[in-house]
Amino acid sequence: MPVTMTGCNTDCVEKPISIGFQKFGRFVGSNPWWFFISPLLISAVLGSGFYFLEDREANDIEEQFTPVNGPAKLERQFVQQNFPLNDSVFSNQRLYTDGVYATFIAVSTSTSVLTAAAFKEILSLDSKVRALTASAGSEVLTFDGLCARRYKKCIPNRVLDLYNYYGDLFEQTELTFPFFPFGFTHLFLGYSVGGVHVNATVLKSARAIRLFYFLKEDNRSRTDLWLNEFLRVFPSNLSPRFIKVTYSTSLSRQVEFEANTKDVIPLFSITYVIAIAFSILSCLRFDCVRNKVWVATFGVLSAGLAVLSSFGMMLHIGVPFVMTVANSPFLILGIGVDDMFILISCWQQTNVHDRVENRLADTYKEAAISITITTLTDVLAFYIGLMTPFRSVRSFCLYTSTSILFCYIYSVTFFGAFLVLNGRRENRNQHWLTCKEVPEECPIGQSKWYELCCVGGAYDPHTGLEEVQPMNHFFKRYYGPFLTKPWTKRCVILLYMTYLAVSIYGCFQIKEGIDLRNLAADDSYVVKYYDDEKAYFSQYGPNIMVIIRDSQTYAVHMYAAYDNAMFTINSPPKRI
Repeated sequence: MPVTMTGCNTDCVEKPISIGFQKFGRFVGSNPWWFFISPLLISAVLGSGFYFLEDREANDIEEQFTPVNGPAKLERQFVQQNFPLNDSVFSNQRLYTDGVYATFIAVSTSTSVLTAAAFKEILSLDSKVRALTASAGSEVLTFDGLCARRYKKCIPNRVLDLYNYYGDLFEQTELTFPFFPFGFTHLFLGYSVGGVHVNATVLKSARAIRLFYFLKEDNRSRTDLWLNEFLRVFPSNLSPRFIKVTYSTSLSRQVEFEANTKDVIPLFSITYVIAIAFSILSCLRFDCVRNKVWVATFGVLSAGLAVLSSFGMMLHIGVPFVMTVANSPFLILGIGVDDMFILISCWQQTNVHDRVENRLADTYKEAAISITITTLTDVLAFYIGLMTPFRSVRSFCLYTSTSILFCYIYSVTFFGAFLVLNGRRENRNQHWLTCKEVPEECPIGQSKWYELCCVGGAYDPHTGLEEVQPMNHFFKRYYGPFLTKPWTKRCVILLYMTYLAVSIYGCFQIKEGIDLRNLAADDSYVVKYYDDEKAYFSQYGPNIMVIIRDSQTYAVHMYAAYDNAMFTINSPPKRI
C-alpha cells in the first residue's frame, strides 16, 4: 500500500509501472498463443548457436584465469622481445614459461633413494622414456628428434650423469648439497634431489629424485603428440620395487583441468534434478483441476529456454565459452523458479470467476514490480563484473546477465501465456492430466479415491479465491506469529550476530592465490605428483630473472651492487 506524506505520494514511480504491467498482462492474456509460441521459435533460432560451442570453448588456464595485461605478462613479453631463446643452446634457467617437458619423481620406499637398487630402477624408467615414440601420420616422432638441445645434445639429467660416472662407488661418494663440484662446473642438485638429510653440506640421504625431459618449443603440435603418448604409456611401465613414481607433463595441468569438468557433470545433474523436482512437487495440488504441476513444469521450461536463447546468442556473437559459464544455468534456474513462485502466488490471489486476461493483468500488477527489481539488481551486479581483468569472470558475467534478461522476458511472456492457457482449462473444470471435464462435487456412493482423482475445481465461495494451500497456511498461521515473539527476536538477533562474527573471522582467513591441486580431480595422477613435489622439492622454488631495464654505466660499483643483491636473496634467514 502506498504511503502518503504531506505533499508527497511515495508510489509515484511504482503506480505507473504497475498500471503499465497490468495493461501488458491483459494484452498477453488476450493473445496467449502468440506469446507462448514466439519464445519457442526465438529459442530454436538462437539455440542454433550451440553449433559453434566447440569452436568457442576457451579453457586455457593462463589466458582465462590470470589478469589481462597483468604485470607478470607484460614483463614476460619484454623478456621475450629482448632475450629470445636460442634453441641450439637450451637453458631451463632462461625459460620465460614452464617450458615443454615430461617429468617424474621417484620416491624411495626405504630411507634413502641414493642406493644402487633404486638408481637401477630409475635408469630403467629413464631408458623407457627416451625410447618412447609417437606417430604423426607416416612420421615417427622420437624423443631424440624432439628433445631440447645444448650443443647438439639432448639436455641430460645431471644426477644420472653423476651415477653413471661413479658407478658402483656412487653410494660411497660424498655428495655436497645443494652444489656439487663436478668437472669444471658446480651442479645444482636442489631441483633433482629432494627430501634430503644434510650434515654440514654433505648429503647423507635423500628420499626423492626428480627427472625432467625438456622438448623443443618450435612445433607444439608434434611435441604434444609425444607428451600424450608419454601419458598413455608411462603408467603401464611402472613396476618398481624400491621406488614409488609419480609423473606429470607440461600438458597435464591443462588436460586434467578440462577433464575435471566432465567429472562434475554427474554432480550437476543431481542438483538440477533435485531443484526441478522440488519446484514441480511444490506446486502439486490434491485438486485435479487446480493442480499446478504443468504450470511448474513450464515455469522450469521457461528458465531452460532463457539459457538456450542467451547462450546461443552469445555463441553466435563469438563470446568465449569458459568452464565457469557451465555453472550459470543453475543460477538461472533458481532465479526463474523464484519468479515462477511469485507469479503463481499472485495468480492464486485473483478471483477464479474473472476472465483469465483480467486475472493475468492483476497478477502482473502485483508481481511484475517485484521480479523487475530483482532482475535489474541481478543484471547490474553481473554487468559490473565485466570490469574485472579476468577473462573467465567476464565470460561468466556476460553469459549470466544475458540469461537473467531472457529469463525475465520469458517469465512475463511465455510463462504468463501458459498461466492463461492453464486458467482456461480450469474455467472449463477440466482434469489437469486428461483435460476431460470433471464434476465439482463428488457423486453419492463414490470412493475417496474417486473424489481425489476425478473431482476438482474447489475454491473459497466467500472470496472467490483458490483454496489456501497447507504450506501457505503454515507460514501465515504459525511461522509468522512465531517470529514476532520477543524471545524469538532475541534468538534471531543472537544467531545473526554469531553468523556475522564467524563471517568476519573467515574473511581474515582468506589466502590469495590458487592451489594447483584443486585444478584436477582428487584422484588424478597430477595431484599425486604435486603432493610429492610439495613434500620433497618445496625448498627451492622457480627460477627468478633479474632484468635491469634502465640505462646503466657498467662500472665496478654496479657489479658490486648486483653481487650484494644476489647475496641477500640467496642468504638464508637468520634466527634470532
